[in-house]
Amino acid sequence: MKRLISLVVSLIILAIIYWKIDFQGLIKVLANCNPWWMAISLGMVIPLTMFTAWRLQQLMPSSTLGFGEANRLILAASVLNMVLPSKMGDIAKAYFLKQRGHLDGSLSLSLVVFEKTCDLLSLLLWCVFGLCFYRQQDWWLGLMSLLVAVGLVCGILLLSSRKMAKIFFLVSKRFAPKKLRSKLEKLQTSWGEMHDYFWRDQGQLLKITITSIFIWFLHLLQIWLFILALNAWTPFLANLALSPLAILAGLLPLTFAGVGTRDAALIWFYQPYLSTPIAAALGLLCTSRYLLPAIGGLPFLGQYLEGGVMSNE
Repeated sequence: MKRLISLVVSLIILAIIYWKIDFQGLIKVLANCNPWWMAISLGMVIPLTMFTAWRLQQLMPSSTLGFGEANRLILAASVLNMVLPSKMGDIAKAYFLKQRGHLDGSLSLSLVVFEKTCDLLSLLLWCVFGLCFYRQQDWWLGLMSLLVAVGLVCGILLLSSRKMAKIFFLVSKRFAPKKLRSKLEKLQTSWGEMHDYFWRDQGQLLKITITSIFIWFLHLLQIWLFILALNAWTPFLANLALSPLAILAGLLPLTFAGVGTRDAALIWFYQPYLSTPIAAALGLLCTSRYLLPAIGGLPFLGQYLEGGVMSNE
């Protein structure tokens, strides 16, 4: 039911957007795009998937996970990310890793939690970096900058300090609804195991951190190349500031796979550089970043789900 509601919300937001803008202008923007830049930007899905799969291999405590299966896991999770809120499909990788015998249940969840934490902090880091050089400042952007900076600092403290993590979970469980407390208990256990596992090898931790920052640089570069493909222009540093804000808006569990909220955020944030039809077209291309891996992952998801059913039987 929640998924149906989120889909309806996405459709309503898109209907409002396309009603307000020049729809014929949107079609014209897409028809007149640069085919070379479009092919390059869409093709970046392939190296992004491969780098993410390689990082997953590096996170594993042993070499039991092959590069091919790591790619299949990433693609299968991409399918679930299209239908689950806030990229929760990635958490399913923990189940698949356990199902295939690569890790036990608690460590697999710890690994995925650490992976997604690195992703979020890398995104926030690039956003803060871009905002430091962004010239068009006003009160709302100043507020967004403050929130992003606070989120980055808090995330780093939670990742690096056991004491801060313990305080966070104690406060969260105190004020969280009763039905969420058991989930927070499991997450706290996984978070503690993650600290034990990843902080014992700081060289490995540094490698994963640098890789995550590089992966998210490629993600944001892809969005900038989308803009070039639409025969438009935004300074690259401005794109580093604005595109993460739109991605964060899409992570809010309000719409179907972020569709609608992400599109509206792109139109709003890119007003100084892009016309509304171009920003709406950019929203469609940003959705393709999630749709293309999901399409590629459909046959693999079936294999993992069938394996899960067979193992349960």
